Amino acid sequence: MVVEFLTFRVPATTRDAWIAREGEVWSTYLESRPGFVRKELWESADDAEEIHAVIWWADYEQWYAITAEEVAAVDVEMGDLLIDPVMRAYHVIRER
Repeated sequence: MVVEFLTFRVPATTRDAWIAREGEVWSTYLESRPGFVRKELWESADDAEEIHAVIWWADYEQWYAITAEEVAAVDVEMGDLLIDPVMRAYHVIRER
């Protein structure tokens, strides 16, 4: 299991629209991909404009099977609400 952790700076003025479109565009796309496990959006407790997308994948191979061209095509669908994230990845080393 691997966890993808994306951090977005979402202005308060577009927050609701961004969350809705992100769900329609990126979440829908990810749900169609092999290896996708689940996704959550988290709001920072200290900064309401900092939103984290936490995405669980079965393994790196299935996550990285998504091509740069596919990412670019889905990004286009975000339109004027596209925000480039900061990305980190984490390995699950223990679950209970």
